[in-house]
Amino acid sequence: MEALKNGADALFILLGGIMILAMHAGFAFLELGTVRKKNQVNALVKILADFAISTMAYFFVGYSIAYGINFFASADILTARNGFELVKFFFLLTFAAAVPAIISGGIAERAKFYPQLIATALLVGLVYPFFEGIAWNHRFGIQAWLKLMFSAEFHDFAGSVVVHAVGGWAALPAVLLLGARRGRYMKNGAIAAHPPSSIPFLALGAWILTVGWFGFNVMSAQTLDKMNGLVAINSLMAMVGGTLVALVLGKNDPGFVYNGPLAGLVAVCAGSDLMHPLGALVTGGIAGAIFVWMFTLTQNKWKIDDVLGVWPLHGLCGAWGGIAAGIFGLKALGGIGGVSFFSQLIGTLLGISIALVGSGVIYGLLKKIVGIRLDPEQEYNGADLSVHNITASPERETSW
Repeated sequence: MEALKNGADALFILLGGIMILAMHAGFAFLELGTVRKKNQVNALVKILADFAISTMAYFFVGYSIAYGINFFASADILTARNGFELVKFFFLLTFAAAVPAIISGGIAERAKFYPQLIATALLVGLVYPFFEGIAWNHRFGIQAWLKLMFSAEFHDFAGSVVVHAVGGWAALPAVLLLGARRGRYMKNGAIAAHPPSSIPFLALGAWILTVGWFGFNVMSAQTLDKMNGLVAINSLMAMVGGTLVALVLGKNDPGFVYNGPLAGLVAVCAGSDLMHPLGALVTGGIAGAIFVWMFTLTQNKWKIDDVLGVWPLHGLCGAWGGIAAGIFGLKALGGIGGVSFFSQLIGTLLGISIALVGSGVIYGLLKKIVGIRLDPEQEYNGADLSVHNITASPERETSW
């Protein structure tokens, strides 16, 4: 029976890892559909290259920082418990690699390619696992202090803060240091729209992410005996809440409609194992409103050219999710309990702080040392031709 349990657990978490790996195709197509045609190839290549770099950084450095575990033992030792520790690494890697995938959408169309890969290595190897270890592995005694002070640890079941808020807030310094795309904001106050290049591809990306999210959330139980259908239904309700609110507030704009479910799913990650489905519905609905309002505000009023709106979507909705777990997770509001609003608030602010400082230092140094932005001619021609020497859709056939 023990062998059967080990095999079932290894398969369970492996399937979760595969579902989240598939989500990276969603990141790619969401970005591809949002950027202009001259940057579509770059969007596709960045996501795959970032994943490869993330794997190297997390395998050799990051996983050890977060969990104190490495895989330098012989292969016969690594096969213990049906290789559960190996597939657990794979599962958690897919989470870690989401951070540069999130950032990629914010810095699209004007960021240099190789400096971004360096940033990916540093973020996934050092910054992300530092907070991951605090939140999910009781590093540095912070969780113990929160439990002592507020009778509950910081709770983030599937990464509203650990993955999404950290990714969104890490994107903000990069976006600000890069500056807006050339021609986006005019000196006379006019704003060039830069509409999405392909709504169908944008929608496809959102659908892939939405489906994969049920692995992201449900499989965060990590073992079969801890799996619970409540997580799946709460994810569903938050997704629906985010969609409907974004539909109404976004006035039928498909860009808002298809980011609405993502906003809801970002927010419900933290408390999806604790909330009542009605609490998850409200959490997702509020997240949908946050995205629509804050995306509009950042783009049009503050003139922050965050191309996919990753700071509102992941940064703000992720932070809301961390706090929402401390509200709708309470027994008084139909939740399971065992959470503290103040622990959630402090844990969320800590994650944001680590992301801001870490990203600010990394991108600030890269900007000073090697530069992080394409030159004007390269940006005008598009990253596809400037970086990859090919376009997504050739204008004409060869002449022979």
